[in-house]
This record gives sequence, structure tokens and C-alpha cells, in this order.
Amino acid sequence: MKKQSVYFFKIACIVCVFVIVSVFASIAAPASTSAVSQLGSSGKEVRAIQERLKERGLFHANVTGYYGEATQKAVLAFQKQQGISQTGTAGPITLKALGISIGSPPSATQANVNLLARIISAEARGEPYVGQVAVGAVILNRIEHPSFPDSLSGVIYQNGAFTAIVDGQFNEPVSDSAYNAARDALNGWDPTGGCIYYYNPAKTSNAYMHSKPTLTVIGSHRFCK
Repeated sequence: MKKQSVYFFKIACIVCVFVIVSVFASIAAPASTSAVSQLGSSGKEVRAIQERLKERGLFHANVTGYYGEATQKAVLAFQKQQGISQTGTAGPITLKALGISIGSPPSATQANVNLLARIISAEARGEPYVGQVAVGAVILNRIEHPSFPDSLSGVIYQNGAFTAIVDGQFNEPVSDSAYNAARDALNGWDPTGGCIYYYNPAKTSNAYMHSKPTLTVIGSHRFCK
């Protein structure tokens, strides 16, 4: 009888330990996030969805970046219009139909540093160091913006995006400062505050760029969203 009591006591202890570990694990584990934009979601992707739906005349509220009932209703209307399963959530099929693709910030691998440094050197050679970092930041900001490709190489090699690709500057030797600027940008330094455009007013007559409100000026470049 005594042996049975000891046995059950051990079992009870094991069960208690398992329960305690499970509780702490559930507390420590990060909350899972939905892979699709749906009712209650918020962020850049939702804002992009609202902008696209507004362009199509399906979303009539303000673009806020919050996925409320008005956004859900507009998504349902779009899905019906496109022959997509009417779920009211913006999954991969719906996003693709809307032309939305948002990438994630790349890590500071040597390959990414080398590629980003090459375009920084070509586009911002002669600019102050902070201006070189700023050019790198703009390129990275484009990856997370729905209007641009969602990878570093995609943004850099996007047709017509950078004159340095066309005029051969991209293939010139890369300055040491550009490598450092690329590392700083990839590690999160953004002197522009989230800008996705920059231009040198002395070198471009592009009316579209000149029409954009300037958020900051660094060296010869104006930075804007």
C-alpha cells in the first residue's frame, strides 16, 4: 500500500510539472499573426488594399490602414467582381488580383551589403555619408511599399527606376563609404523618415518628382514620399 502511495505521488508530481511548464510556455510564446488581412487587421498592406479598392470605386471611406466593416464590404464586392471566392478576407489570391505585393526588410548579409552598396555608390557618390545611408534607406523602404517590387534586387533592377543602371555608373568601382552606408541602412538607420523617393533638383526636370512635397533635404537630394 505504501509503495502504491509513493507511485501515485510521483505521478502527481510529474503531472504538476508538465502543467506548470505548459502554462509558462504558453505565456512566453508570441501570439500568432494572421497571414491575411481581415477584419480587425491594420498596417501598410491594409492601406494598400484600401487605396486599390478606392481607385476601382469600391471603397468610399477614408484610407486609414484599418480593416473595418467598410473595407470588408469593399473586398467582398471586389471578390465578386473578379470571380474570387467571397470570404471578405484579403488572402494571396485577392492581393494578387489587386496587384499588391509587400516584401520584408532584407537582412545584412554580405550579398545584400554588396548589392546595396553598389547602387548607393552609383547614385550617391560625392554625397555626405548620411546622404548615402538615406539613399540606401529609400531603396529598402520601397521593398515594403506595395507600389514597388518586394525584394532588394527587384527594386534596384526595376525598369527605369535608377539612371545609374542605364548609364553604367552601377558598374563603376564601389567606394568604401558606400559599403558602410549599406550596412547602416540594412541595420535600420533611416535618415529620411520613411521616404520612397529622392531626386536631385539640379539634375532632373521630371515634373512628377518636383510636384512631390519634400520631407527632408540631405546633400544634393530631396527626399519625399
